[in-house]
Amino acid sequence: MSVLDSTSRPQDEPSRSRLRAETPPAHHWRRWVGDATPEDMEEAPDAGESPTMNSLPQPPVDTAPATPPTEAPAAAAPQAPEPVDPESPYRVLIVEDDRGQALFAQSVLHGAGMQADVQMQSDGLLDAMRRFRPDLVLMDLHMPGKDGMSLTMLLRQQPEYLHLPIVFLTGDPDPERQFEVLESGADDFLNKPIRPRHLIAAVSNRIQRARQRNQALQAPRPSVNSDTGLPTRTFVLQHLADSLQRQSRGGLFFVEVNSALSLRERYGYAVFEHLMNQAGRQLAAAASPHPVARLNDNSFLMLADGVDESTLPALAQQLRDGLGSHDFQTRANEVLKLRSSVGYTALSLGFADAGSALEAIERAVLQARLKPDSVAEYVPAEIDDDAPRISLEDGQFELAYQPIVAVAGSEQAQYQVLLRMRQPDGSLLPASQVIPAAELAGGIAQIDHWVLEHALFVLAERQAQGPSLRLFVSQSPRSLARESHAQWLLDALRARGIEGTSLVIDLRLADALIHTVTLRQFCQQLMPAGVQFCLSQFEPGAEADALLTQLPLGFVRVSSKYASAHADMQLRDQLRGIIDNAHRQGLQVIGQQIEDPQAAAAMWMGGVDFIQGNLVQAVGSELGFDFHNAVL
Repeated sequence: MSVLDSTSRPQDEPSRSRLRAETPPAHHWRRWVGDATPEDMEEAPDAGESPTMNSLPQPPVDTAPATPPTEAPAAAAPQAPEPVDPESPYRVLIVEDDRGQALFAQSVLHGAGMQADVQMQSDGLLDAMRRFRPDLVLMDLHMPGKDGMSLTMLLRQQPEYLHLPIVFLTGDPDPERQFEVLESGADDFLNKPIRPRHLIAAVSNRIQRARQRNQALQAPRPSVNSDTGLPTRTFVLQHLADSLQRQSRGGLFFVEVNSALSLRERYGYAVFEHLMNQAGRQLAAAASPHPVARLNDNSFLMLADGVDESTLPALAQQLRDGLGSHDFQTRANEVLKLRSSVGYTALSLGFADAGSALEAIERAVLQARLKPDSVAEYVPAEIDDDAPRISLEDGQFELAYQPIVAVAGSEQAQYQVLLRMRQPDGSLLPASQVIPAAELAGGIAQIDHWVLEHALFVLAERQAQGPSLRLFVSQSPRSLARESHAQWLLDALRARGIEGTSLVIDLRLADALIHTVTLRQFCQQLMPAGVQFCLSQFEPGAEADALLTQLPLGFVRVSSKYASAHADMQLRDQLRGIIDNAHRQGLQVIGQQIEDPQAAAAMWMGGVDFIQGNLVQAVGSELGFDFHNAVL
């Protein structure tokens, strides 16, 4: 027997302190129906006399409807969640095809003052979700039609249910099934039979945290940055998203102050910040009445909503000249001129979201740096009709692994995760062919999500076995720019109990040069969880070297061309410079595509920390490399 505390009693009976059995009596459910008799309202004297869950009586039809109301439209448009009163009763939707099991869970939750509804058919789940608007879904695993994992994946595909808590309650004894359940997008896994106190606690805690998170997201955010006096980045990006949704005409501008690294090194951080605040105010004056926000250290965003798009080139020059013609003073009364590069795009190009538009102007400003007038317009890439076509639908994705071995020796098991796609004829296509095809088809976000899901499954499985494992996983900027991606990854790490330090996100240098703002925002969101980052395909240069200080990196993987540094004096010197610079920043360096002992020796002499390549072990489908006895 167990005693529920006062917080678990029905809200309509605050003054009654009652003992509850761990399994409700047979007539327990009738206390919440309209025709309850006095006998129904009495508790059973002995919990030991209560029947099993499967022997519970059949409830009235209106208590647990098997199908949704006929008037509910089958294809109702998704609705954004409305703000929920934190004091309102918790709402739980029980998805269970066994009526007795459903009534047991419903009666327990009702007894704790929660509102619980039952959905017994998988086909009506979405309609039930929109009708009942639950705080949490209590999901059965085995159901006719779509099983619980399929239903969970269906819910996760709906934006409004992306972060809704989903808890499985099942009697399946297979421990491997728990990993599959969590991989499908569930938040927790409870085993039957379950004590009511345990069920109430698990459900209550999940809903409480979800409501607190929603309250934090719904809290009004300041629209003006107190330090700069400019609109906040969030404010401008939200207006951009609204403009894109309305299919408004206008333009988006990215202004980058040149030589930021030199300015910071020469004057120090405090003076640099003072200069950037002055630059922001000057740009705001030049852009008026359009809003300007500071994006990061040396870049600004301007949204010109509703303007004639033929005027965008003139607006870009106006921003450049408005900044360049002004005299800026340092705190030592030294007068400076600040030069800038401006990239811009028309909103009418049909961007899917704010992240895509930001990606476009980041590409444009990279081109602007190379132009004499420092202004460039974003031009969408043209499709090459002669390029080979890859059918993503007909192929099957697979993951391969290659060990990354410490030169000085270490028992840390770590692998790079590599994507492959097996064609119908049995041939394997590498990521270098699959990724461009996926980007062209607009499916790169789904592929990145699939790769990361499987990597998390491997990490959770290995962590449960004991030995630590670290995986390097590549992700595209388009995926990292999605607002929900970082939060989904944080939630997945927390739900599966995965140590963040076991995951390293690979960022390609070419992408990082274009999408610095996007990548920095993503990295900053993941850093508190311990997730690490690696800058791949690295080659030296002023902008590339600056990234080592602008991004919160832990690793640098040098370009594959340095694998031949042993035969090229110039490459050998460059490699040593890269390694020395990275070590000064506290970063570890990985040499890749090491195929022979001479290449490994050159890497070792240059001071590299890790190597990977066929000399160590070829790419394979297993994680069986012996790091303990690895000798280079």
